[in-house]
Amino acid sequence: MGGFRSITAFVPEEASTLGLGLLSSVFGDRRHLGLPGFDITFCTDRPGSVTTDVGLRLAVEHGVERLADGDLVLLLPGDSFRGEPSAEVLAAIRAAYARGAIVASHCVGSWILAATGLLDGLRATTHWRLAAEFAARYPKVRVEPGVLYVDEGRLVTGAGAGAGTDLYLHLVRREHGAAVANAIARDIVVPPHRDGGQAQYIEVPVPESGDDARLAAALEWAAGELHRTVPVEELAARALMSPRTFARRFKAATGTTPHAWLLRQRLARAEALLEETSLSIEEVARRVGYASATVLREQFLKHRGVPPREYRRAFAAR
Repeated sequence: MGGFRSITAFVPEEASTLGLGLLSSVFGDRRHLGLPGFDITFCTDRPGSVTTDVGLRLAVEHGVERLADGDLVLLLPGDSFRGEPSAEVLAAIRAAYARGAIVASHCVGSWILAATGLLDGLRATTHWRLAAEFAARYPKVRVEPGVLYVDEGRLVTGAGAGAGTDLYLHLVRREHGAAVANAIARDIVVPPHRDGGQAQYIEVPVPESGDDARLAAALEWAAGELHRTVPVEELAARALMSPRTFARRFKAATGTTPHAWLLRQRLARAEALLEETSLSIEEVARRVGYASATVLREQFLKHRGVPPREYRRAFAAR
């Protein structure tokens, strides 16, 4: 697990100013805080002046040849996404991937990535409002409209608008560890990891009296009880709801199930303990509610792709 350091961002015409802001927000210089520094370069297909979606003009001096340099290649969203990318842009993205770069995009930036053919046969996401159009245009891509991001190894796609932050923090967490991702999230005042997916933002349900507050209190309590099995019935009782009502409200609020939410919390807590303490793997497993180190290892291999000891070797020193 080697963390990327150089980032090359492709800026399309009518580039999203929000997308540019999210990139600088997450990957800005924080070496004074003891965090990794990232070398960011911007490029476009025709070097010179690029107009953003709000009419600002940016001077981008590099062409797509700079995609040959980045450890991480980011394809930024822009209002010109329905146009066909040039052959030079597509070839440069394919070449970057072939040499081993991570290629990531979010929102309508995923349309550029799909146009290369690299996503054929793989899962991907984009803004939920455009998911059907995206699927029709790129029928070989397995579109998942309900998630915040999809990780296919060196090809990673994110959902619309602010979900770029989720995508970028996921990449930092995956390549640099949870401690670095959490520190960046604290600095920009966002959650280090949002559970659920885009579904919770498509329709915002009207709050039913104090249900939302009680649900939040129950989840905060459950996060402190990861060392043991917490039945859904106990969580529902904490929220003063029936198990059926609790399950419905939980799904509406988080986009996932209590079981999946608890699994993510356990893995996130295990990551922190592996990075920040010298506890044995057995003790880490016990503190996050697994019966043995073997079970923790199985979960890490399934959801993180590496065993706990390898994760610790990669990230503890950082």
